[in-house]
Amino acid sequence: MINKNSLGILNKFFFNLKNSYKKFYQNTNFYNKKISKTFNNHFEYKPSPYLLSSIINYQKKKYKIEDFALQSIWQNKINSKDYEKLNNFFWFFSLDLKSSKKATQTVIINWINNNDKHNPKSWDFDITSKRIISWLSNHQLTYENADKEFRLKFDHIIQKQTNHLLNEIKNSNEVENKMIGCAAIILTGLVYQDDKNYLNNGLNLLKKIIKFSIDNQGFPKSRSIKQLILYLKYFIIIREWFKESQNVVPEYIDETIYYLGSNYAFIWQNINHDILFNGNHFSNNVEFDQYLKRFGYKFKNENKELAGYGILRNKKIVLAMDIGSSPNKNFSKNYQSGALSFEIISHGKKLISNSGYFSNKNNKLNKLSKSTALQSTLIIEDYSSCSFKKTGKLDFVIDKGLKITKKNIVFENNYWKISAAHDGYLDKFGLIHEREVEFYPEQSKFIGFDKIKRKNLNNNIKFDIRFHLDPNAKVMKTQDNKSILIELDEEGWKFSCDNFDINIDNGLFFGNKNSYKENQNIFISGMNSEKDQNIKWEITKL
Repeated sequence: MINKNSLGILNKFFFNLKNSYKKFYQNTNFYNKKISKTFNNHFEYKPSPYLLSSIINYQKKKYKIEDFALQSIWQNKINSKDYEKLNNFFWFFSLDLKSSKKATQTVIINWINNNDKHNPKSWDFDITSKRIISWLSNHQLTYENADKEFRLKFDHIIQKQTNHLLNEIKNSNEVENKMIGCAAIILTGLVYQDDKNYLNNGLNLLKKIIKFSIDNQGFPKSRSIKQLILYLKYFIIIREWFKESQNVVPEYIDETIYYLGSNYAFIWQNINHDILFNGNHFSNNVEFDQYLKRFGYKFKNENKELAGYGILRNKKIVLAMDIGSSPNKNFSKNYQSGALSFEIISHGKKLISNSGYFSNKNNKLNKLSKSTALQSTLIIEDYSSCSFKKTGKLDFVIDKGLKITKKNIVFENNYWKISAAHDGYLDKFGLIHEREVEFYPEQSKFIGFDKIKRKNLNNNIKFDIRFHLDPNAKVMKTQDNKSILIELDEEGWKFSCDNFDINIDNGLFFGNKNSYKENQNIFISGMNSEKDQNIKWEITKL
């Protein structure tokens, strides 16, 4: 009988073998000839670069191409992140239009001369997709006033790279990259309109992405807020390309934008603050909101629950809670085991938070940030409510997930309640975790109940309940060990628990992408020996 460990080793072996073969094949002349079959199409539609302002971090200061050391730009030894930025050419969006077209085109020619054939670094799927989008969108510098020889080389390399994307997209492991790749293929099809091959293939692939990765409510199956926003941005960009090129927008693109936009309104626009669940981090969605307004997109959603998130709010307070089951393992690389974790936002400031997500999968902090201990919820015996395993792609995906066994939301003027239960600890410890969070708006008081419901009483079980705080919050413990005072900006709150001692611990906060700050968390610890145990706590505004 093959055990799990042996199966994991075998899977890794075959993954590496497949990867090695692919690298070998893509470096052959056979593959080069395959992707070099291009059409004598002409550059017709010229996309406006400002259509991409939702995904480009435009610098206030514009640079001239002459400001760069063009002779040595490809020879400098740089780290992988800078290499990616250099080769995806998104830096072209920061160039002043007064830059020399000749110099810009010389940079492109130099790149072509050094990268005409596929190599795994500069032809990486994501890098190639962005490079195509950048070169085509910055046509005022990259294509205009060019001689015939340059245009032929440019058209050929664009189509060659697009052929590579078409060949590689089914093998791409990142669904976000598939989305960007689809956008690049579709843009090529709109720019070179003589042949409908690229456009038709791109649109068919887009349909597959929708069917594969988006649920019936128009939310990514990963439950990833970050992915939801990325999808919305690219679908809108694609739609604007269709409009600008005077092509009819496919109906399913409009429909998908409607649902994605409605979900975006629920998860962001209704609260105007990032909630740190399942791979999300602080972002600049205010600028995206301005982009939507500029292009006439308006979304609305008054629901209290969507995609496993319960969100209750008024003008002063937001209560958000994860009441969703874990996603399928194929969609779980950014999932964090934070079932029943919650966040409180008061007057636009995060009072109770999750710790955020460290997205660099090559760093040990990535796995740490996925653990239940880094979320504002209950932990049993220092185990997470979901277990993870490393795949051949180095991603940590769900090995053993959880299901929400019941949930309920009440929203009235003077009384809010979110309650739910999950089975993440059932198999290992024979228990269900049930949580109920109440809010009394008139008193500015939260009352919480964490219930441990056991199926057997063989052993005592250690539990911790953590409440992570914003790094800017200041805390002080009272002498009776039953209360902790929290100061956040000019607001004061009191956290209390009568049944158990409460303490303060130091932790890490990953609210900003791939960086961390020190923060503090309040925690309740105890031993459970009863069939049903109810831990009550309160958070009251002073």
